[in-house]
Amino acid sequence: MRVLSVAHAAPYFPDPWLMMRATHFDSLKDEQERAARDVAAAADEIARCAPDLKVTTLVLEGSPEKVIVEEAERWKSDLIFVGSHGYGPTERFLLGAVAQAVVTHSPCSVEVVRCHTPAAA
Repeated sequence: MRVLSVAHAAPYFPDPWLMMRATHFDSLKDEQERAARDVAAAADEIARCAPDLKVTTLVLEGSPEKVIVEEAERWKSDLIFVGSHGYGPTERFLLGAVAQAVVTHSPCSVEVVRCHTPAAA
């Protein structure tokens, strides 16, 4: 099993004072660090639940929907589990839908796992 996270920084817009470039690289560094922590935590959890399963981790950077599909093709994946925040149509239009893009373009089966939200009291 491979646990993959894709670091995706805030978009870079060139500007004459290079202020946005610095923000872009800081954002990418933060995303890479977050991604590394997340894949390590996921791999540890999987190892606790299935100690005989070989788990590798990988952090890549780029457009998540594109990188996930490319890595699945390269690795000849049988199944992709992809998380979903469960955004509504407006948020999906504005933010993009990584899970939807992966489902649409994946070379293999995809299981979309929705975030658990506690029931309202």
